[in-house]
This record gives sequence, C-alpha cells and structure tokens, in this order.
Amino acid sequence: MSDCLFCRMVKGEIKPDVVYEDEDVLAFRDLNPQAPLHVLVIPKLHLATLNDLDETHAALMGKLFLAAKKVAEQEGLAERGYRTVINCNAEAGQSVFHIHLHLLAGRAMHWPPG
Repeated sequence: MSDCLFCRMVKGEIKPDVVYEDEDVLAFRDLNPQAPLHVLVIPKLHLATLNDLDETHAALMGKLFLAAKKVAEQEGLAERGYRTVINCNAEAGQSVFHIHLHLLAGRAMHWPPG
C-alpha cells in the first residue's frame, strides 16, 4: 500500500531505528515508547489487521514472535520479562493499519493493561 506508513518503512522510503530485520520481518523502535524498550515488529507483507489473516499467514505470524524474542535477547531483557501486544482495529488501540506486534520491556508491567 503506497499510503501505509509501515509499508513505506519496508520500502526504505522512511528510515526507522531498526533493531532487527530478515526477509519477512522488520523490527524498529517506537517513536512514542511506553516502556524503556518499545519495539514494533511488523511483517513486510501488508496485512491491515488480524482479521485479514488466514491459514497461509501462520508461519509469518510465528516469525513475528520469534523476532520479538530475538530482540528481547539482544537487548538483555528476555530473562527479566517482556510483553507482546497486537491490537486489532481502532477500539483496541490500533492506529496504523498494518499488523504490528508491540514488544515492551524494561519495567514492571501491570495488569490489566488498560
């Protein structure tokens, strides 16, 4: 999608602070961090929301979680703990309509999240 912020990052038109990348996934620091470590992990394939997934996307979604684990390890926070969140649609808090996993770490997380 030409107007999708995250697709523009994947294409290299916008340069995020990348912490991990492979052929299917891009992970970068959030511009408005909600924790000492706040990274967004996105598929390079444009999928607007979780509602757009089907069985063919199962491996890709697994790669998002494996990338989050790698970033938490890289940052030295895996053993302390981290939270992963995926919002689906506006009422859940999704503001960019390209699936993205939030990786949050570096402070105690509270429940319920809000």
